Amino acid sequence: MPVITLTTDLGLHDYYVGALKGSILSQMPEVTIIDVTHSVPAFDIRHGAYVLRQAYQSFPLNTVHILGVNAEENANQSHVAIYCDGHYFIGTDNGIFSLLFDKIPDKIYDLSNIRQESDLLIFPMKDIFVKAACHLARGGTPEVLGTKQESIKKVDTIRPVFKDQTLHGTVVYVDFYGNSVVNISKQFFNDSVKGKKFAIEFSGEEITEISQRYNESANGNIIALFNSAGLLEIAQVQDNVSRLYNLTVGSAVMVRMM
Repeated sequence: MPVITLTTDLGLHDYYVGALKGSILSQMPEVTIIDVTHSVPAFDIRHGAYVLRQAYQSFPLNTVHILGVNAEENANQSHVAIYCDGHYFIGTDNGIFSLLFDKIPDKIYDLSNIRQESDLLIFPMKDIFVKAACHLARGGTPEVLGTKQESIKKVDTIRPVFKDQTLHGTVVYVDFYGNSVVNISKQFFNDSVKGKKFAIEFSGEEITEISQRYNESANGNIIALFNSAGLLEIAQVQDNVSRLYNLTVGSAVMVRMM
């Protein structure tokens, strides 16, 4: 069963998502279309990459993922088809794939052989990405889509730093519930803390233990735990910690050894 997923910054206010799905079904009626999300903030490639990074490996091998965030092509960013980890990805080489993968993908091809009916390239997800995605979902090879590339465009990633017995991290994602995800992995946390007592500090608040699940504390309590992606997360039981403490992407979170 062929599967195409959609991760975009299109929102649901306009006709764009409907037109995108209609175009897919017109070319491939038998395909299953899955919405990962259309609520990526406009042009926010870091948000889009984080969401799809956590989702794509749950899908069957050879699933085709359309990643439509800041999708316009220009002199510095081309449209590409990528094969990595047994999945196909269609999107714009604007740095988003360097955030999605920790390695150079197995195959990278531009979409220079894809032709559209109009001279106006104003909806590349519908006019370009859909054709490439349906080709791959049918079992076609990426080699016919365009020219092979050896690398993808890279953007800087924010990494945690351990200095002076303090682990310095940053909020990199805030989910629908207001849970604030920090760029500190469980492995890096354990390697830095090494069993010592610690205090997780942010916005004047302090947490001195790691919870195992969201509901092990009373409603309203502020907790820290490692989420399903293996990253440190600050949460408030049955409430919104990011709103309470004004935590946004880029907010500092420190783990101080005691």
